[in-house]
Amino acid sequence: MKAIVYHNSGSGDVLKLEEIEKPVPEDDEVLIKVRAASVNPLDYHLLRHAFIRRIMSARSKVKIARPGRDVAGVISRGVEAVGRNVTQFKPGDEVFGACAGAFAEYACARESALAMKPTNVSFEQAASVPVAGLTALQGLRDKGQIQPGLKVLINGAAGGVGTFAVQIAKAFGAEVTGVCGTRNVEMVRSIGADTVIDYAREDFTSNGQHYDVIFDLVANHSFSEHKRALTPKGIYIGAGIMGLGGSMIRLLSRWIPELVVSPFVSQKFISFVAKLNQKDLTAIGALMAEGKVTPVIERRYSLSEAAEAVRYLEERHARGKVIIDCQLACSGSQSVPYSGSVGSCVSIVVL
Repeated sequence: MKAIVYHNSGSGDVLKLEEIEKPVPEDDEVLIKVRAASVNPLDYHLLRHAFIRRIMSARSKVKIARPGRDVAGVISRGVEAVGRNVTQFKPGDEVFGACAGAFAEYACARESALAMKPTNVSFEQAASVPVAGLTALQGLRDKGQIQPGLKVLINGAAGGVGTFAVQIAKAFGAEVTGVCGTRNVEMVRSIGADTVIDYAREDFTSNGQHYDVIFDLVANHSFSEHKRALTPKGIYIGAGIMGLGGSMIRLLSRWIPELVVSPFVSQKFISFVAKLNQKDLTAIGALMAEGKVTPVIERRYSLSEAAEAVRYLEERHARGKVIIDCQLACSGSQSVPYSGSVGSCVSIVVL
């Protein structure tokens, strides 16, 4: 089978399309014919930063050998496609979830890391969900405790996690303010934000407004600035470590004030990394099936263009998600930028 591999650390340039052996699932795994995978900041940070690879390897107890975590596809119909302990899925089922090495024609995933793909959701949409969607859902619902009427601000509303967060917050009945760049203002408004702030023109920490929840995906303001923008009982949520550029210094500069000062103030300051959860994958699948959440997909690349896809996400401010079509192994896809409302779009691309 064809798969994207890398042998050295570096940028997306180290990613190569090679012919390797098709994986064989363990007893609790299934073999997936990958239809689509999505690119996350995690992918290029793993390439560049050895310490993040060590953290991820320690968390998963599996050595990360190939890029790609988000996956959507069909469980293979081969004789050895389903592990003997698997009970929830069978050959031919359409699934989505997480695995190691998703940038490939085939990949193995644990049964507990997958959910059934809703029939009215495309493979590209489903592949957008695992990292970004779970981060948004768990951050807002579990850490932010959002409920109808709360004022929620999402800093970085046009990115992969941010576009999910805007829609999920609206689905929970919150009043949503999205912060993004000038070119993305209309897009963020089109997916449901009640108010959109162009960060080039206005600083949300200095405009006199106060928010019950700040969901921060950018980490470009100080502890004191966030404190000023929160209501007296407000909650600040710093999601993940990827928005900090993988820098240990920047991580410590955010975490130290939270650890030292936050116990003495009325607001809550929380940093978290999403955890893979089959129940939550299913919950987001239901929101998509009901039309309450529609992933924003800006570009699709072929499998052989994986390096270009990773570079695009790393070097530019991508709108929503970047997808890799893992059954389109040859170059030649034509990707186009998002334009218009996301509500009626499966993916914003022309092949």
